[in-house]
Amino acid sequence: MTTIDTAAITVVLPEAFDERWSRLPGIQVDGRRITIDPAEYFFRFESSTWLVADWELVKSQLLNVEETTQSAVEQLALEFIKTHAKSTSDAAQVLATAYEVYTYLFRDEHLSALGLPQFTADHLRMLREAATLMALNKVELDGHISNVGPCWFFPAATSVVFDVDDETGGMLDEVYHGGWFNEHRRIEAIKAHAALGGRLVHGCQSVPDQSGGVVAPYGASMTAFRDDLAAFKSDEPARTTAG
Repeated sequence: MTTIDTAAITVVLPEAFDERWSRLPGIQVDGRRITIDPAEYFFRFESSTWLVADWELVKSQLLNVEETTQSAVEQLALEFIKTHAKSTSDAAQVLATAYEVYTYLFRDEHLSALGLPQFTADHLRMLREAATLMALNKVELDGHISNVGPCWFFPAATSVVFDVDDETGGMLDEVYHGGWFNEHRRIEAIKAHAALGGRLVHGCQSVPDQSGGVVAPYGASMTAFRDDLAAFKSDEPARTTAG
């Protein structure tokens, strides 16, 4: 039987997170220091290992590589993961890596191309923070969802933490998913997520329905993932993200 490490997770990130994250059960934010109690924080916590690759290596060896007619960007990412990714039980390393990934993906230079004049740099910060915490969610190769934290329920979590209304929450969600509708951002996301050992998959539809994203390993069964997600939502429909 696999032993799950439920010790407190503590990480010190390069920039301070919004202290309102402490409104969620099991998480405390003190400037750049984030502490998570897995027993309180997660709705489902069945795995305390993750796959990660060094972000500096991703930057130097993958981000600037262009796909060709013989090698698609997904193949490039998969080969990089096979060569460089390693399993870790250090959740702080996962969060630190995720912070670098999403600082890159949700950087200010994208603001002018989003087509959302009301979307600000502060909104990008919200996305960076939420997506960093989402990196602790996990899907296994067989498609089973092993870890689910509050940020899986993306619009609900951001509304609790940032006091945003439904319209703003939906706008945040749209930009979070926007890589699917903008090829340049999609390619960036595929390459960057190699640092987290896979590709970003979404369980939700075109409107926020509380089925957020997770970085899934290449080869994971998406059929099983879809079925497990449906069962998860059906079995536990009434969730609260506020303590």
